[in-house]
Amino acid sequence: MESTDAIRALGALAQDTRLGVFRLLVQQGPSGVAAGEVAEHLAIAPATLSFHLKELSHAGLVTSRQEGRFIFYAANFTAMNDLLAYLTENCCVADCGPGASCAPLAACAPGVPKRATAARRKPMRSKA
Repeated sequence: MESTDAIRALGALAQDTRLGVFRLLVQQGPSGVAAGEVAEHLAIAPATLSFHLKELSHAGLVTSRQEGRFIFYAANFTAMNDLLAYLTENCCVADCGPGASCAPLAACAPGVPKRATAARRKPMRSKA
């Protein structure tokens, strides 16, 4: 994931209604839920929901499919996991000196795959 994609996704999630919609879609799983049900469950006006779903869709965080008269929205789990991996790719790779208590990479975010490039990157050093 590129930093511009991460910024777009984080920007889309940095709003109460969109975060609530995304969390609901994550809870519903890959099959998704009809837009009307989302609006009803979160007490959001349809026009407002449409605006927020468009923002989440432009950020690549949700997918949609039409079935008859209904549009079903689902969380894009690949994009979500890519964002989590991007945010945690350098987790716990700081240069640990002798006697330092360093956690292994897997302890930072269990279940989030680490990129192969994370191990090759040099850790940032503080200027203190």
